[in-house]
Amino acid sequence: MSRKTSESQLRASKKYLAQFKEIRIRTLPEEHEAIVAHAKTMGDKSTVAFISRAIQETMERDNEKMNQQVND
Repeated sequence: MSRKTSESQLRASKKYLAQFKEIRIRTLPEEHEAIVAHAKTMGDKSTVAFISRAIQETMERDNEKMNQQVND
């Protein structure tokens, strides 16, 4: 049985996705497997959630480092 997506569902999806920007990365298969496994080990809900957290934490750490250099 095939279910068609209604026009209202398509509009809602498009509106929801319009709030986001997409970042694409390429990894070697073994790197991908390591990232997925690590995300699961760390209890992240998804690989995307893990990558987002990793980026956020790195940016915070980099900003702290820059602030320390300015204050020294």
